[in-house]
Amino acid sequence: MATFEEQTACVVKALFSDLLSEDESECRSLETDSGEPMQLAGDPPTRFDPVVVASRLRQMGDQCNMDFERVSSEALAQVLKGKMEKFGAAVDSLSRSWSDQNPEMVYERVFLSVSVKLLMYVAKKVPAMVHPNQLIKVINGNFRVRNYIEACGGWENLDN
Repeated sequence: MATFEEQTACVVKALFSDLLSEDESECRSLETDSGEPMQLAGDPPTRFDPVVVASRLRQMGDQCNMDFERVSSEALAQVLKGKMEKFGAAVDSLSRSWSDQNPEMVYERVFLSVSVKLLMYVAKKVPAMVHPNQLIKVINGNFRVRNYIEACGGWENLDN
């Protein structure tokens, strides 16, 4: 069984592969991908398929309607200038603000939604500045988000 960190890396890399694919003819429906779930040699069969989970994350990001150009946040301003070391701080700040304004929304889901949406936004503006490790580090480093995903039963049970 892969660790949470290893699964997060697989999911984020699948998300990047989809987001940064420049050949539109290669686009596919990730939810209906017929490929076998990734598993490590010697591991028992698993339902974990990083491509499907990445699709769910992208849908969560698509549901985020935040206009990053109109949000006042020092960390976000730094990220939009290409200072990706502030990515985690920007996501956390935006997530807390959005959760406070929308108490019916769970912080951890907001965090995932905002992080994916911001990543997609920055990837369009400054693609050379965006790397999978930034999102992997942000997700793995947030204990609330990690505990939430694990409480759902792991990445494979994270629903929309």
